[in-house]
Amino acid sequence: MEKLKKAALDTIEENKELIASVADQIWEYAELSLQEVRSAALYCKMLKELGFAVEEGVCSISTAFVASYGSGRPIIGILAEYDALSGLSQLGGSTQKQELTPGGTGHGCGHNLLGAGALAAALGIKHYLQQSGAPGTVVLYGCPGEEGGAAKAFMAREKLWYGLDAALTWHPDDCNEAATGSSNACIQVQYIFHGVAAHAAGNPERGRSALDAVTLMNVGVQFLREHMEPQARIHYAVTDGGGCSPNVVQSKASVLYMVRSPQVKKAVELQKRVDDIAAGAALMTGTTCERKFIDGVAETIPNHVLEALLHQNFAEVGVPQHTSQEMTFAAELAATYDAGGHIPGSGSENADYAARVKTLLPGFSGSAVLDADGLNAAADLLQTEKMLHPQGELILTPHPGEMARLTGHSAAEINADREGMALRYAKAWNAVVVLKGAHTVIAGPDGRCAVNPTGNPGLARGGSGDVLAGMTSALLACGLPAFEAAACAVYLHGAAADRAAALHGETGMLPHDLLDALGTLFAENGR
Repeated sequence: MEKLKKAALDTIEENKELIASVADQIWEYAELSLQEVRSAALYCKMLKELGFAVEEGVCSISTAFVASYGSGRPIIGILAEYDALSGLSQLGGSTQKQELTPGGTGHGCGHNLLGAGALAAALGIKHYLQQSGAPGTVVLYGCPGEEGGAAKAFMAREKLWYGLDAALTWHPDDCNEAATGSSNACIQVQYIFHGVAAHAAGNPERGRSALDAVTLMNVGVQFLREHMEPQARIHYAVTDGGGCSPNVVQSKASVLYMVRSPQVKKAVELQKRVDDIAAGAALMTGTTCERKFIDGVAETIPNHVLEALLHQNFAEVGVPQHTSQEMTFAAELAATYDAGGHIPGSGSENADYAARVKTLLPGFSGSAVLDADGLNAAADLLQTEKMLHPQGELILTPHPGEMARLTGHSAAEINADREGMALRYAKAWNAVVVLKGAHTVIAGPDGRCAVNPTGNPGLARGGSGDVLAGMTSALLACGLPAFEAAACAVYLHGAAADRAAALHGETGMLPHDLLDALGTLFAENGR
């Protein structure tokens, strides 16, 4: 690893207690969207003490801020979030439901960590700029209202992102990865129905129930779900039920809707259909409907070049090595998750599938390919270096990050000796190991080893590995031995990527482009 890069990482490690204390304080503050007064103040105070120039209250949002260090280009933006959600108050460190504030707010998806992690990244870049003497600027953006309010949209409108060479963010998750692709556009609208109050028993005929309108709207949207694209989502929360007395016809009730779709154009079209349902509910109940737009964000535009660079650096750094204390805490958390044995996380959503993998592999006599979730399902067997597949032919297709999890070595160690590592574990697992990455290595348990010459960085995109797994399985099904099937699949996969990149460019290439290119390759060779 480059010396200056390692020094930047060391700086983050040296300040881990400071960063953890910030995360803990944000956890306790747990402030709702656009109300993150103490959270924003803490970040601003900390950043000033760390040598950043801080501008508070940007874009006329009191809890938004911009903190910068350095001068010149490149200008690297880091996005931090810190808002919480209602009804999720929880005592830190407890694995049981234990409210810090009864009925209070809490961080259900890790925004206390998100901002603290962004702070750590900015601190590391600052150290790099200091030590290298190179030109460059790091800018930490305090972005409130992610859960509702869409402060980033206002920041975009005020051109805060103009001039950036790159913008980076992250989110706590149950796996470590450089995420690729996009995210859904989202529109949030509140529908407030106004009716006529009446005594529900004495003169109900005079009443016009706003709560009935909300109920009918929700039913209508439920029918809509059958007739929208699978990737779209619609969800809601009744924000005002009109009171708590059933003997009163509710004169006012409201419901908050979120409409999501892969493209903002489709989200807008779907939102109009929801509007029509609201209007219909009002018509059926003799009420009126007030529509209040809350916020809206477009889909994320992916930056595949930056994603590939992030993946490269992540593989170099390697996955974290958890302490026994951390593993114990994780196990205690997992034990509280009531989902029929299903634990959230990669390769664990389907417990039956994982169990079948573990049961079948040791004695299975056929041919098989393990990729992604399959590797995770067999992780405990692989980590003990047991002979998994004594009678048949098994192909494993890990990338360096997955190989690190399966072997206990760091990704840096694996990348430093890719052929040696692949051969070692091919023998240990009695399997063909396809160690993915630049110049993919194919190693067999009999000591054979091949390094693939085809392919390009466009294959770092999510979904490309799925195509490779499918190609490998198809060649196995055609009767090729495991080593030959893996080598041929990797070569053709890379050759198809090279053909697709020539047509679309590496940055514009998508996994499904490989299929078209593969067909062309076969046709050109009379296959």
